[in-house]
Amino acid sequence: MPSPRPVLALVHGWGMHARMFEPLAALLAADFDVRTLNLPGHGGRAGAADNTLQGWADDLAQQLPPNTTLLGWSLGGQVAMRVALDHPDKIARLILLASTPRFVTAGDWAHGMAAGDLQDFGAALVADPQATLLRFLGLQTRGMPNQKILLQEWRQTLRAAPAPSAVALTAGLAILRQTDSRDEVPRIGQPTLVLHGALDTLIPPAAGAWLARTLPDARHVELARAAHAPHLSHSAEVAAAIGRFAHD
Repeated sequence: MPSPRPVLALVHGWGMHARMFEPLAALLAADFDVRTLNLPGHGGRAGAADNTLQGWADDLAQQLPPNTTLLGWSLGGQVAMRVALDHPDKIARLILLASTPRFVTAGDWAHGMAAGDLQDFGAALVADPQATLLRFLGLQTRGMPNQKILLQEWRQTLRAAPAPSAVALTAGLAILRQTDSRDEVPRIGQPTLVLHGALDTLIPPAAGAWLARTLPDARHVELARAAHAPHLSHSAEVAAAIGRFAHD
């Protein structure tokens, strides 16, 4: 039977897992049928045959009922945009949390990570996957006044599920390196909420502002004291923004 509440699916970012959404899901459970989903090879889930952005988007679309509100965090936002473009019947509303159409910088795109830095991440991943993931968590909390406390909490949450597979981690970095959806963003017709932390140093807030300007039907919320994981550091504010958007 269809759920009496609107379905809200939450999709995590690179190297993370669905349990990273537990604080936010608890706040939203009264109003939504919340479904926290793992990307292929993450959180103990089996890998996929097609480890590309298209493959992961098609895999995600198969798990969603029609008229889902889909939230994608960081890399998950890139997958979510692909689903919205290719499977529009599945997506009623879209929420892009700390996401971007292009993760790496270019001559006409300053709002990202230098390609060389991402390449160094890939090399570190091969040498020591666990240490690289923990370093990535540190980047997500950089600039926040309570960084040390948050980092300790998030490391515990990260360890609460099986580590992602090496194939999935490498595939995720390739997606981040290769994806540039700027030309396609104007074709995303679903109402979209762009949520970004003003202190995000991993994906600068200017990337979120660009999405909000370029999407045909977008609302923009920038959280002044949040960084790259607002759903963990500012769960109540993110939940409130989602609630307003859903009933708009």
